[in-house]
Amino acid sequence: MKKVIFYTMLLIWTVLFLYPFVWMIVATIRPEFEISSLSVIPSQVSLYSYEQVFAKIPILRAFLNSLLVAVSVTAGVLVFCSMIGYALSRLRFRGRDLVFYMVLFTMMIPFQIILIPLYILMVKFGWVNSYLALIVPWMVTALGIVLFRQYFQSIPQDLIDAARIDGCNELQIIFRIIWPNSVPTLITVGILTFMTIWNEVLWPLIVIRQTDLMTMPQLVTIFAVGGQAEAQLGVQLAAATMLMLPVVLAYSFFQRYFIESMATTGLK
Repeated sequence: MKKVIFYTMLLIWTVLFLYPFVWMIVATIRPEFEISSLSVIPSQVSLYSYEQVFAKIPILRAFLNSLLVAVSVTAGVLVFCSMIGYALSRLRFRGRDLVFYMVLFTMMIPFQIILIPLYILMVKFGWVNSYLALIVPWMVTALGIVLFRQYFQSIPQDLIDAARIDGCNELQIIFRIIWPNSVPTLITVGILTFMTIWNEVLWPLIVIRQTDLMTMPQLVTIFAVGGQAEAQLGVQLAAATMLMLPVVLAYSFFQRYFIESMATTGLK
């Protein structure tokens, strides 16, 4: 009986959690006058909302911009944060623990505090209205460093010593020995970084003003708030659905590695 009650509660919670997402997706394929209905079964299927999104804004170009930025930042985070995490976990140097504590401290600083100084740097470098402003500032993250450091500490030191005896330098150890044994952490850091960068709105709104350089969240926000959607809820929901889909697919595909890494790095 306890199991029946437990799984019944889980089922109810799952339905309550998934219903808004299912309703949003269904609302994008039903006529505008039916969107206010709470039913998830449309009387007729229509792609009008999606057609309007493609007609009103360059959503495909924004998708490619977001993909370029998110993939570039994710690649940078995986490379640089793994190098820093390796140094903080395996190399011995004066002030190593202090550097790690400073990295942890930066995780407590709200982004709004560094927003203005960071924007001034972008202006000084001449990177405003360029992909560099969207990519370079986020290629190293404190969370990525912490996750890599914690996982690398679980790798046997004998494996690293054997690689050194075979003539590997530190970079070869990271990318040829450590990386193949850290797939769950690589995927977890990659997913978290990709999701964060993909959904970022505030920073692109500040540094990007040209429409052909706008990311998808930025363009969708301007589309919904700026009046281009003409108060059509179905069109706004269609744009939001297209924005959400890549992240959901990425997480669904890699969720097993994500959960495994969270367990092995102690972030249960």
